[in-house]
Amino acid sequence: MSQSRVLPILGAGVVGIGGYYIWKSGGSPSAAEKKFEADLHRGAAKVKSELPSSSQTNARQEGAHYGKEIGSKIDEAVSQADKTYSSTKSQAEALAKDTKAEALKKIDQFDRTVEQKAAEAKSWFGSGNSK
Repeated sequence: MSQSRVLPILGAGVVGIGGYYIWKSGGSPSAAEKKFEADLHRGAAKVKSELPSSSQTNARQEGAHYGKEIGSKIDEAVSQADKTYSSTKSQAEALAKDTKAEALKKIDQFDRTVEQKAAEAKSWFGSGNSK
C-alpha cells in the first residue's frame, strides 16, 4: 500500500525544531519554551511591521472615497448625456417625419398637376383629330 510521506516529514520537522531549541537553551525544556515564544513574538512583530500601516490604510480609504465620488459624477454625466441624446433623437425623428410627410404631399400635388395637364393635353389633341 502507498502511504503518505507528508506526516513523517512534518513530524521530523517538529522534532528537529524542538531539538534545536532544547539544544540552544542548554537542555532545559522551560528555557527552550521561553526562547521559542520569544522567537514567535519577534517574528510576529516583524510581520506586523511589514503590513500596511494605518496611514496607508487611510490613504486607501480616502482613495476609495474619492473614487466613489468621481464614479457617481461620471454616472451622472453619462445619464445627462443619455437624456440629451434621447431628447435630440426624438426631435430629429419628429422633424424627419414631418419633412417626409411634406415631401410626399408635394409629390402627390405634383402628380395630380401632371395628370391634370396630361389629360388637358390629351383632350386638346383629341379634339383636333376628331374634326
